[in-house]
Amino acid sequence: MLATMKLIRLRWSIFLVVIGLVGCRPEQTSSTVAGEPALAAPSAPVVKSTETTTNVVKSEAEWRRQLTPEQYHVLREAGTERAFGRAYEEFRAQGVGTYACAGCGALLFSSQEKFDSHCGWPSFYDPANASNVVTHVDTTLGMTRIEVRCARCGGHLGHVFKGEGFPTPTDQRFCINAVALKFIPATNAVPTVKP
Repeated sequence: MLATMKLIRLRWSIFLVVIGLVGCRPEQTSSTVAGEPALAAPSAPVVKSTETTTNVVKSEAEWRRQLTPEQYHVLREAGTERAFGRAYEEFRAQGVGTYACAGCGALLFSSQEKFDSHCGWPSFYDPANASNVVTHVDTTLGMTRIEVRCARCGGHLGHVFKGEGFPTPTDQRFCINAVALKFIPATNAVPTVKP
């Protein structure tokens, strides 16, 4: 009986991990042409990668002291937070303002480009300051995705997907971990989540 319970718990744990990993995977939509992938071609990143001159360099011990364990896992170990978590619910309630890297404070996104993609992670259709956002091809977990990182400190932010059919000006979804962001409210802020 005890062995059966452990096996059931193990299966549920594996199921939840797989669901979390697949949550940011691009889905085929009716807006994609047959035979064409919904994901941007790896040879042509969605956002041009740029080099910055003010890189933040810290030891792993310094990062561990500065960040919460969840932030460290996401930003420094390229982890993924749980979908629809507490940080995501806080993100949804935030009003007008900007979003900076939780690791180094570089400006990344604006509330003007945020929208609700119903995926459980913050979504933006464009970075507010493209020079602080870089993309790289990510082939981990047997998938090809475009990873989004902070150009200033190299922190992992999430992934970007293109061609999913969202009614946004860019048809891109920057799927970002909420714990990787620091919200800076504008004065007299009002919520701006777009459906």
